[in-house]
Parts: sequence; structure tokens; C-alpha cells
Amino acid sequence: QVQFVESGGGLVQPGGSLRLSCAASGSIFSINAMGWYRQAPGKQREWVAAFISSDTTDYADAVKGRFTISGDNAKKTLYLQMDSLKPEDTAVYYCNVLDRTAYRPWGQGTQVTISS
Repeated sequence: QVQFVESGGGLVQPGGSLRLSCAASGSIFSINAMGWYRQAPGKQREWVAAFISSDTTDYADAVKGRFTISGDNAKKTLYLQMDSLKPEDTAVYYCNVLDRTAYRPWGQGTQVTISS
């Protein structure tokens, strides 16, 4: 069984920064091909960023240039550095594999709230 534990969320003002972490445990051998997702109130969960490998990442247009995804395979931990935060970034953030046909159980997520 694979388990994801997200952390690092909080309340910050617009323009601020946060760094999220996702610790993976269980029968998962690599954090390659994993990503971050978010779900805002009343909206569907959406993909935010992809860690395909340490050399290859990808981002949703809404966060490109502001968010940076990285990972440490030795620690089986995925990170999301979020800068220049906007109120529309407010959501619960989750990590999971990128293959939507192979999603593992979702963690509890970490709440990010951007407000002045």
C-alpha cells in the first residue's frame, strides 16, 4: 500500500511563498512520474506540476514561472516551491502519480490559503 503525506501549507499574503512537501511511503520505489494537484472549494481537482524526472518537469499554465517542482528519490519526497502566490492559488494541495489510470489513494492534502 502506498501512502502520501502532504505538508507545508498555511495562510500567506498575496505575493508570498510556501514550500510544500509530499512524503511517499509503502510500495513506491521512485517519485519520478509524480505530480502535484490542487482542489479549490467548489471546483474539481486539477493538475499543477509534474516531476517526470530530475531533468524533466512540467507545469500548468496557471502556475508556470511561479512554482517549481523538485524531488529527492533517496527520501521519496516531492516538493513544490510556490512563489508570487495569488488568491486564486487557494486550494488543498495533493500529490500522486501522473498516470490517472493508476492513482494511488489520495492523502489528506495540505491547505494553502492566500489572503490579505
